[in-house]
Amino acid sequence: MTNTLPIRLGLTLWSHPQWQQTLYGRGTAVSERLEKYAQVFHTVEGNTTFYASPSPTTVANWKAATGPDFRFTFKLPKQITHELMLHGCEDLLNHFMQLMAPLHERVGLWTIQLPAAFSPAHLPALQRFCRYFPADYPLGVEVRHPAFFHKGPEEKQLNQWLVETQTDRIIMDSRPVFSAQPDNDTIIDAQKKKPRIPVHAIATGNRPMVRFIGHPEIAENDAFFAAWLQKLPTWVAQGKQPYLMIHTPDNQLAPELAQHLYQQLQQHLELPKLPSFPGAAADNQINMF
Repeated sequence: MTNTLPIRLGLTLWSHPQWQQTLYGRGTAVSERLEKYAQVFHTVEGNTTFYASPSPTTVANWKAATGPDFRFTFKLPKQITHELMLHGCEDLLNHFMQLMAPLHERVGLWTIQLPAAFSPAHLPALQRFCRYFPADYPLGVEVRHPAFFHKGPEEKQLNQWLVETQTDRIIMDSRPVFSAQPDNDTIIDAQKKKPRIPVHAIATGNRPMVRFIGHPEIAENDAFFAAWLQKLPTWVAQGKQPYLMIHTPDNQLAPELAQHLYQQLQQHLELPKLPSFPGAAADNQINMF
């Protein structure tokens, strides 16, 4: 894996107990999961930092578990983005960034996920906030207020500023999960938590991130992914490096869905082979005897 990868493929998390017999291998310790994950995938969504800041020891462990070509996309803490709505948080941001300093070179995007209450009226706060970062820090912004999806003056103003500052607009594609029948608790919970917003496939910077929220049946995702088989290669041809983040309702089959969609992309782009899951390889060795 190198920084010249046409596309970076990843999941929303690196630790899941149901991945023991597929991604990791049976008996893999929790502390070893990131290392096994990073042997296959090129990036990961750092949701953990949204809920709580890690200890310095944990940051050091994350660095030790990944190679120099791996990329995290850490979310800023929700205290900054959701509770303070980007106001009066410069000290909190400085503390967080200093804590994460050992991993700065392995961050593909610092992601600013904003709540639905963050409206176009708050755009000046976002613009001021982003000036706290050095110009070479890669930033991604995820908005959820409906006005940012109406293709009106509010959205145009946001997109123009994002293009001017080369800040990536994070794209949520939740169509697959909302196409599923809400006939079990997992689907119902996912449909309650995930935003149902239009898909605006616009690349405002050089690292557009697509969050693809999959249908629980892997084959059902193909129809929704068809448009991305055209859009992602177009961005690559323009010199951009897309980040493709795969989710499923409970994420049990997220590695398999990511593998499935990546194989489709290989028919449209010259991509390196995705390594086999360490867990699957271990099981094959066991089955030989």
